Amino acid sequence: MKHKDTDNFEDESSEEDESSLKSLLNTFQKRDEVQLSTQQSAVISDDDEEEEEEVEENNSDILGSDSETKDEEEEEEETDLQKKSIDDNIENEEEEADEDESVLQDPFVIHLLYDLANDLYQNISSESPKIETHSLQWPTLGNINVYIPKSEPPSTSPPQKKQKILLSEVKQFAQPGNVPNKINKINWNGLHVKSQIRNNLTKANYINIKDMQNINENILTPIQAELFSIINNYQDFLFCERTISNDKEIMFTYCLHVMNHLLKTRSKILHHNNKLSKMNNGTMSEIPEEYRDQGLVRPKVLIIVPFRHSCLKIVEMLIAILFGDNSDGSVMNKKRFLKEYGGETIFMPKTNPKPEDYEITFSGNTDDTFKIGISITKKTLKLYSEFYSSDVIIASPLGLRLLIGAAGEEDRDYDYLASLELLIIDQADILLMQNWDHLIHIMSHLHLQPRKFHGTDFSRVRSWSVNGWSKYYRQTLIFSSIHTPEIHALFNKKCANYAGKIKVMNNVQTGSISQVIVQLPQVFYKFNASSHTQAINTRFDFFIKKILPQYKDSMMSHTLVYIPSYFDYVKLRNYFKKEELNFVQICEYSKDNKIARARDMFFHGSAHFLLYSERFHFFRRIRIKGIKHIIFYAPPLFPNFYTELCNFMFEFDPNSLAKSKSNMTISTLYCKYDAMYLSAVVGTDRFTKMIASDKSTHTIITGN
Repeated sequence: MKHKDTDNFEDESSEEDESSLKSLLNTFQKRDEVQLSTQQSAVISDDDEEEEEEVEENNSDILGSDSETKDEEEEEEETDLQKKSIDDNIENEEEEADEDESVLQDPFVIHLLYDLANDLYQNISSESPKIETHSLQWPTLGNINVYIPKSEPPSTSPPQKKQKILLSEVKQFAQPGNVPNKINKINWNGLHVKSQIRNNLTKANYINIKDMQNINENILTPIQAELFSIINNYQDFLFCERTISNDKEIMFTYCLHVMNHLLKTRSKILHHNNKLSKMNNGTMSEIPEEYRDQGLVRPKVLIIVPFRHSCLKIVEMLIAILFGDNSDGSVMNKKRFLKEYGGETIFMPKTNPKPEDYEITFSGNTDDTFKIGISITKKTLKLYSEFYSSDVIIASPLGLRLLIGAAGEEDRDYDYLASLELLIIDQADILLMQNWDHLIHIMSHLHLQPRKFHGTDFSRVRSWSVNGWSKYYRQTLIFSSIHTPEIHALFNKKCANYAGKIKVMNNVQTGSISQVIVQLPQVFYKFNASSHTQAINTRFDFFIKKILPQYKDSMMSHTLVYIPSYFDYVKLRNYFKKEELNFVQICEYSKDNKIARARDMFFHGSAHFLLYSERFHFFRRIRIKGIKHIIFYAPPLFPNFYTELCNFMFEFDPNSLAKSKSNMTISTLYCKYDAMYLSAVVGTDRFTKMIASDKSTHTIITGN
């Protein structure tokens, strides 16, 4: 079966790489007469894995697709293994005969073991795949939308006797995922969580469960139990209700999933190493397909976060889950890591303090240029491992973008992204404020054909990885505090998990407008647009023809124009300069002295207008004084910014506000393509009525 995907592959491989790939393809074409029973024997129980790891540790140097020399921690483990008696091997062999069939229900095994059937591949690779939609209502997450690709079950009729048995006739094919079932009672064995880390979870998650009763029975909070019910099902997941109160719960949940996935992968590879070494005394010329357990390169997990501080918290959580109180566990290069990823906290003023969400978001090291590889063994977590020897890569979009490079550059490298099995994008809303193009650039370089040979053992590479289907097996988890078209487009277009997708979509009841304390009429102006592209020009025309003329009079001075998009900001700035309007500007590229001058001129009335970008407000959150009128060129991406800007008007002159509020206004431009943003401000039901109404103007009055 050939891959028909249209991804751009760069043909820069050496002759040696091409010959290796050709030999690999020939190996897959020669497969015949494989017994169906051997497929089940390759699946081992969790208990068997744990016992065999002690025996198989001497094979850990080929855990991934590299041929690097052993690390110090592996040499120490190998020394301990030499003290094991031969009786351990005998016990392992006896227990393997009594296989635990429940392992066959492990989502990890179900998701990665089998190839795609033709009809399923044709469906998910098409531009408009056929899907089944389900709607769930869970107590904590609320409304959950499940999208599962349709697939006809393959024929399972056995071939006639005395007929040559081909692999394609007896093998089991991958099937689309199922609708997730909510966890009602924590049973780590039933959830297929590795026994190696089970005893560490209570302590690792203590900060989230310390206020709960019966901690021993409630190892997960309600939201964690529901999140893990979905994530453990190996389906793509989009959750846009991340807050400062549940961020730690979310991080623990996906770190648990990551560590559980890595330990299962490692155990399976070690088990297969031991099995293959016993087959034909190690002289086997061809490795059966069921023992193919690796990708084209070793890295399996990529976690993208915005700041070094976020990376620090994730690494600390991974260590807590892996080792707990185990004194035998060690972390290599820990001091260097803490030095480079800790400290450098932004100064938070005590007078006129920043909002709580700002202080939490920008606490710690906020450098956004970093990347780090992590390799994991049973007793060691090594930081700063070389990418092609790493199991996990944690990076910022800018950090990876610099390494990936652009077309035509000589030193660019992205082969380490070829075989990812888990992709986690946390704090996607902050990534949107940094540079969304960097993230798109990374996504376009996932699962491309490696340009170089990286010590890959092609005899152990999964057939679906060779076919170019890795992107259909990758599970993607995206967490954000806001819904935006960009985030949803990334999830819809760049995530193609054959097991299906899941979104949490809840209506907004009241919106952030309910927190505005200024008792003023807030006017919303609707304009019509037939597409996103047309909306850009239509909004501009509507603003300069309908809205701006109302604010040019001297009585309408102290007008702040809030602009979410930097491109719109530049467009308006150029227009204001061309029309020679009296204005000042503040954006994310403004220098401190110009910011101070603009604020002073606006407060004292020397400047009629202030053009103000959302990205500046996100990263600085300064208090703008002197505001009498606000024009939201478009609804803010962050709904709480609407509240903050409106409440700044109270600081103009709180003592005389009652006298002057008759000359204060708040105006917002919107169209149907602003649904996600405006719904968060005014509430879903109210927005639905506003967009369906024939009226083009709607007024809402808030305040005490």
